[in-house]
This record gives sequence, C-alpha cells and structure tokens, in this order.
Amino acid sequence: MARSLHIVSIRPLVRAGPRPKDGLVTQTCQEPTHETTTRRRTPRVHRAWWIAVVTFLTLVGAAGFRAVPGVMIDPLHAEFGWSDATISAAVSVNMALYGLTSPFAAALMDRFGIRRVVSCALLLVSAGSGLTVLMRASWQLMLCWGVLVGLGTGSMALAFVGTITGRWFVRRRGLVSGILTAGGAAGQLVFLPLVSALIAHHGWRTASLVVSGAALAVVPLVVWMLRDHPQDVGLQPYGADPAVPVPVPPRRPGAARKAVTTLLSAARTKPFWLLAGTFAICGASTNGLVGTHFVPAACDHGMPATIAASLLAVIGIFDIVGTIASGWFTDRLDARRLLATYYALRGVSLMFLPMLFAATVRPPMVFFIVFYGLDWVATVPPTLALCRVHYGEDAPIVFGWVLASHQIGAAFVAFLAGWARDTFGSYDLAWYTSGALCAMAALMALVIRRRATPGPRKDVAIPAPA
Repeated sequence: MARSLHIVSIRPLVRAGPRPKDGLVTQTCQEPTHETTTRRRTPRVHRAWWIAVVTFLTLVGAAGFRAVPGVMIDPLHAEFGWSDATISAAVSVNMALYGLTSPFAAALMDRFGIRRVVSCALLLVSAGSGLTVLMRASWQLMLCWGVLVGLGTGSMALAFVGTITGRWFVRRRGLVSGILTAGGAAGQLVFLPLVSALIAHHGWRTASLVVSGAALAVVPLVVWMLRDHPQDVGLQPYGADPAVPVPVPPRRPGAARKAVTTLLSAARTKPFWLLAGTFAICGASTNGLVGTHFVPAACDHGMPATIAASLLAVIGIFDIVGTIASGWFTDRLDARRLLATYYALRGVSLMFLPMLFAATVRPPMVFFIVFYGLDWVATVPPTLALCRVHYGEDAPIVFGWVLASHQIGAAFVAFLAGWARDTFGSYDLAWYTSGALCAMAALMALVIRRRATPGPRKDVAIPAPA
C-alpha cells in the first residue's frame, strides 16, 4: 500500500471535523506509484524494440544448425556410407518435430514464461549439435540431429514470433513479424558459408561444435533481456493508447491441453485448413527441397559445395529484404492477394531451376537466387496476419499448428527428394512437382475469405494496422 504524505495548504475547509488553527487544512494525497513513475520516465526507444532485437538474435542462433543439413549430406555419406534417404530421414524428423513442437511451445510460453522456454530450447539445440560429434550409427543421427535439435528449434519457431509481436506490439506488427522472420534467414546467411568452409578445411565435427557454441552463447542474453509482457516493466505495448490500459492475461495451466483444444476449435473453420495447406506447400518448396537439397543438386552438376552453399546464403540475404518488405506490405495490402502472388512467383521460378544448374555460376542462376530469395519466407507475415484476423488472442497457438503443417510438408519433401535422387539419379522430378504445388497454393490463398465469421475468440478485437 502506498504511504500517505501530509501536505499543508491554505484552502477553505472542505471536510467536516476539527478546524486547525489559522484556517490551515490538512489534505491527504497518494504517493506516486511505481507504474506512474515508470510511465513518466518512458525511454525514447520503447523497450519493445529491444525485445525484438533479442528475439532476432535468438532466432539467428537457433537457425544455425538448421542451415547445416544441406552441406552435411555428402560428408556424412562419405564417412559413414549412409544413403541419401537415410540422412534425409533424419532431416525429416528434425523438420517434423520443429513444426509439431511449435504450438505446444506457444502454450508453454503462456504458462511458464518466455525466458524459461527459450533458454531451455537453446540448451537443447546446443546439446543436440554438440553430441553429433560422438555418433557412430544412423539412429544416433536421428536422436541428435532429428529429435534434440528438432525439439529445441521448434520451441523457438515462428510461433515465438507471433507471441512476441502479439504481446509487445500494437502498431507495426506486420513489419516486426517480417524482421523477426528474417532472423532465420540471417542465421542461414551467417552460418552456411562458415559451416561449409569449416567442413571443407576441418571436417563436419568442428562445424557442429561451432554451431553448438553459438546457440549456447545466446542464453545469457535471453535471461537478461526477455520479459513476458510490457506491463512487467511498467509499460504499455508499443503503439497502444496510454489512456486505455491493456490487461495482462493470466497464466493458464494445462499448456498441452490448451494447444490441443485450440487446434480442435480452429479445425472446425475453413480458413485454418486453407492456411495449413498453403503453408505445407510453403515448407515443401523451401526448407524441404531447396534448403536441404540445393547444395547436393548443384554438386551433381559439378559445382563445388562451398560455392553452392554461398549461393544458398545469398538467398538468405535477399530473403531478409523480401520478408521485411512483405511485413510492410502486410500492414497495408490484402494478405490473401499477397500470398497468392508469392506462391505463383515461387512456382514459376522452381519450374526453371533444373535448366539453370551448371558447374559454374552463370547469370540466369544469379537471377534465380535473387528472385527466389525475395520470396523465400515472405509468406510468413501475411499468414500470421490472417491467423490474427480469424483467431484473435489464440493466433500464436493457431499459427503454431499452421507452422506444424509447414514443417510436415517440408519433412515429406526432404525425404522424398532424397529418395528421388537415389532412384532416378537427379532431383528434376522434385523441382517440377514443387512448382506445380506452388501454383495450387496460390489458388488456395485466394479462396480464404476476407473477414472472419464468429469462431474461436470472436470477442477479441483486432487492432487496425498502422
């Protein structure tokens, strides 16, 4: 309880009671609370932006190991003699768990707090990456590379982005979603050429240890900076009206039950299945195919692995630009039409890719890298925006399930593309099939209705974009 201060002022008596001498009246006022003091001292840079920076760095650290599979398929095959299908199966387990963990991680963040969940996830990534240096059998690859890293990275998946933007931002949500989504691409940009060079000069074990250390190094930053809600530090979300307090939702028990019940509720609506279907094709045509098999496919045509890895990293550069731009567009344009455009352009580019591979980098391949990079995960901001429109405060968990479909699609194609290479001697069938699926996704995006009908959390108002 706040203490009382007795202030003496010369004013007419306003309350009944004994009259002090000389007409002096004693009044009681409240000492300024911590919340009032904090509001008066709001820093020039809202803390939400610092939270976004830490989140970005966390996603970069988690993305490092997810950039490794494409450049480790051939080294693992050479050392252990494992087939492409066997190694790709471990990648598929990783991708599937990455997606299936995401909705439960969003619910766990709601129950136990962001810092605890993210810190434990980074430790899992570090352990999984580091333990790969001890493996001798393919099941150990499944355990370390597939299970541990899949669970860890899934706990910091794009549902983490939805949680941060939903709690800390009212304005600029689309832009911030694009920037944070680009964190994964930045991880690929930072680690992929480095991992490729380390493998070429020091072996794949050194590369695994470097990635393990990078994930571990982010943990202190997460513990120091991340907070669950802006109200925890006496602030309102960025862009919120200071005159209208934003309540902090209570932490709810039963994280797993919450994730499942949200899924069952969303599954009764048509937009969920359309978003899940389009995002499954998104995962199949990015992480599952290009992210995992671009480097081996380029090597099949005589291109050195280090050059192919550098091209994939350049995709990461342009993905940062494309995803941030997509977030800006999402704040202003129809998200459905954006998705349709992105999928259609991606499908066209994949249809031409088999004709562009060569032993050297030629201008048509450079054009593909730039064009495809701009579209890599530009689908995320409009997909997340549509989840918010249709599912309100449950949007992070619903988006987690939509992301699960993304990773399941990626897992299937990662395995099937490796099988196709073993069976037919090339990836051509995988490229053409993926391009056709992208055309289907463009049509599905246009079918999503413009506005939500009553559904889960229909009482939640969605703030208008800035």
